[in-house]
Amino acid sequence: MIELSVIIVARNEQHNIADCIKSCQFSTEVIVIDDYSTDDTVQIATELGAKVIQRSLNGDWGGQQTFAINQATKEWIFLIDADERVSPELATQIIQSIEKNEKNAYWIQRQNKFHFNKATHGILRPDFVCRLMPKEGTYVEGYVHQQIITPYPHKKLTGYLYHYTYDNWEQYFNKFNKYTTLSAEKYKKNHKKCSFLKDIVLRPFWAFIKVYFIQGGFLDGKMGWILSVNHYFYTMNKYVKLYYLYKSNGKL
Repeated sequence: MIELSVIIVARNEQHNIADCIKSCQFSTEVIVIDDYSTDDTVQIATELGAKVIQRSLNGDWGGQQTFAINQATKEWIFLIDADERVSPELATQIIQSIEKNEKNAYWIQRQNKFHFNKATHGILRPDFVCRLMPKEGTYVEGYVHQQIITPYPHKKLTGYLYHYTYDNWEQYFNKFNKYTTLSAEKYKKNHKKCSFLKDIVLRPFWAFIKVYFIQGGFLDGKMGWILSVNHYFYTMNKYVKLYYLYKSNGKL
């Protein structure tokens, strides 16, 4: 085990939290910041030895993660979501990186996975996320698509972080609705303009073409088609919500 604080921000993750924590058993500290879960998330995390602190998210992911970072007692921190798992190869590389004690911010390739389906292109193609770095000087900004701010040189690790995106379509569309709302609110707060023709009629077509044809969503068969079409509607919905926030404060 290494002197590392693993940080998890969670709410109602009883089906994920145990496997997430167990994949991080190389660390000496696991901190779960719980947004007042109504399921067994807190009990499960506590039984696995995690330090659990309850705090309201209030739609501010960046603020919640920054709060979590400030609770860490170790020099190094590793940020992970409850629906993610550290692969054995990545665990080894994390240990080696910390043992070298070279103060870098490490980017890790995340592979999206379903339990019974496969999609590795388009909207769910692998991406790199910044997750491992020294605590000092690190914080997070952003309500929806948060950004980790850290003063250290950036390097990449080659081990995979597995991301189990959705358990079912109900969860998928709940997140779809939540994130389009948060995006619209963020855009309005930043005074982003919204054109009916450009953003509601044309922009969704481009979003579909990009993920289905350019980024290879068509290679994922039926699932690739479904996810690409949903990305069209995701793009349209966040701008529809933004348009009506300006027009009538979101009322119809």
